[in-house]
Amino acid sequence: MTPAHPSAHFWQTLASHGERLAITDGTRCLDYADLMLQVQRRRAQLAGFGARRVALALDNGIDWVLWDLALLAEGLVCVPVPGFFSVAQQRHVVDSAGVDTLIGEPAPWSQDAGFHPVAPSLSQRPVPIAPPVPAGTVKITYTSGTTGLPKGVCLDAASMLAVAASLWHLVGASGARRHLAVLPLATLLENVAGVYAPLLGGACTELRPMAEIGLQGASGLDLPRLLARLGESQPDSLILLPQLLQALVAAAERGWAPPPSLRFIAVGGGHVAPSLLRRAAAARLPVFEGYGLSECASVVCLNAPGDNRIGSVGRPLPHARVRLADDGEVLVRGACFLGYLGEASQGTDASDWLATGDLGHFDEAGHLVLQGRKKHQFITAYGRNVNPEWVETELTQQAPIAQAWLYGEALPENLAVLVPRHAGVSDAELAAAVAAVNGTLPDYARAHHWRRADQPFTAANGLATSNGRLRREALRAHYATALAALDPLSPIQDIA
Repeated sequence: MTPAHPSAHFWQTLASHGERLAITDGTRCLDYADLMLQVQRRRAQLAGFGARRVALALDNGIDWVLWDLALLAEGLVCVPVPGFFSVAQQRHVVDSAGVDTLIGEPAPWSQDAGFHPVAPSLSQRPVPIAPPVPAGTVKITYTSGTTGLPKGVCLDAASMLAVAASLWHLVGASGARRHLAVLPLATLLENVAGVYAPLLGGACTELRPMAEIGLQGASGLDLPRLLARLGESQPDSLILLPQLLQALVAAAERGWAPPPSLRFIAVGGGHVAPSLLRRAAAARLPVFEGYGLSECASVVCLNAPGDNRIGSVGRPLPHARVRLADDGEVLVRGACFLGYLGEASQGTDASDWLATGDLGHFDEAGHLVLQGRKKHQFITAYGRNVNPEWVETELTQQAPIAQAWLYGEALPENLAVLVPRHAGVSDAELAAAVAAVNGTLPDYARAHHWRRADQPFTAANGLATSNGRLRREALRAHYATALAALDPLSPIQDIA
């Protein structure tokens, strides 16, 4: 195989693995030689159709990986379409990226977008002039962020494969040889850490449809199905979001026995409360918190066996350099994105420092400790800086609380708005949960007042993004009356 794109070392490494098992869906298995042959066939098919920018709208499975690898080898632009995006967001992805080829079953919007079937599970449309992308772009990954329309991050092969090699340096040392993909492959973290990294190490990735994993949409979870899949697959490694880890820890505390095969569970995508990590350790779950962002081609820091500091996100990976700005903002150099789609090129390369927007500090051993988003930090009426994610994470570790939002900008006391875990949770239970958390916090960061949310925070009502991040400005506007009650200059005296 002679790839069109400069990732020769990656393909040479894969070819050297020969007859080792590479990927499986439980019934179909491909060794590395078979994988290389299947990728070559798909490259030829892409060339035959004249594809340039290709959207992957497939469920997790062998086909997703084969098409992704074919696009990488051919040097074409791959645009993963997350199944948990709304119809409007999916349409925005393919239109803003100038996608001419769609791989997957026709979506409800595909015909209106001009796509017509040309082969099984493959549709095309004419795109005379595609939006420009930075030179070297082979993947456009979309992040929902805090706005309605997702933003395209342009990445090259070298950055993604550098991250994958760094990850395998740590995960492979744990003895992990079989990875189960729990997150959607359209998520850059699973794509890089759950596919590229194991492939570099000659390991095997098991790929199951999301329904078999138990994940439904952006936040739905069928926990019994997930536990059953873990028991049947007996994986060595997993990648989890914080809410998935919380579900596994709670199950273990109720008597579920984690697979004895597990050696490395990476958790990231949001702040993880140290109390949850300590509970995971007590449940004998080998959990290692990490940190990354799409603009850095996924993972930047990761804890490791023998060097796991709870409360930190670990040391920088071998490919990355991390330092702090004067105000504590985390700056990263190494594998960085090429720019945002539709915006002027960032001009980033290995020598540039990327401002992440995250605040943090290093502990005495050189592990990075995050303190929240710079733009989310608020300053109380007494001049104290508070990072609300810290408090919100502690609140949602309490059994009665599913979601929490904390606000106190220019106020003498902070307000927490709480979404109960279920309708049967009483106010007394919520009050006790808040008191338990407040007992661990400094006075200025406590939830001095709280109120029960009048509805969950969801993408449908505009109070959260499609991947569960809070829309803080929308929440501030929605609960303006309750906040005004805490302002001594406001005529409102009672919290609504």
